[in-house]
Amino acid sequence: MEHKDQGLSHYMRSLHRDIGFFLIGFIIIYSVSGIVLIYRDTDFLKQEKLIEKNIGPNIETSELGQILHMRDFKVLKDEGEIISFNNGTYNKVTGVAKYNSKDLPGILSRFTNLHKTSSRNASHFLGVFFGILLLFLAVSSLWMFKPQTRIFRRAIYIAGIGVVTAVVLVFI
Repeated sequence: MEHKDQGLSHYMRSLHRDIGFFLIGFIIIYSVSGIVLIYRDTDFLKQEKLIEKNIGPNIETSELGQILHMRDFKVLKDEGEIISFNNGTYNKVTGVAKYNSKDLPGILSRFTNLHKTSSRNASHFLGVFFGILLLFLAVSSLWMFKPQTRIFRRAIYIAGIGVVTAVVLVFI
């Protein structure tokens, strides 16, 4: 029985090590994008750019924000053929909307889009795969040390503190 347990332990440790090395790139992307997403309601790291697009003439003021996909859209003035709104204008006659948008620079935008992938996107399988492998890393860490050792008891204690802390953070 002892030999079989050492075999499983050795196998789990090897898998844990190899999967951990494989996931380094993913972990960097998800860590950076997660940190950036915490500040998504601010202008942190965002660059401003002028957008000009023809969305069609005679769009109702009430529909304009939805068509432009703008959060916190607010009409400031509606005079003649020009509607002024926060960060831009819309010409009712020409159908041209000009506004400033603040977005993350290229690579950070791609990172955060990967982090926020929905089930409709083909790359969502990557996120599911990543999540499963992270779950495996968490569970397989229990095979790093023999159960009867002091370091294993310490690991269980620290893992317990981590689980309790995570649960508390969920409910705060």
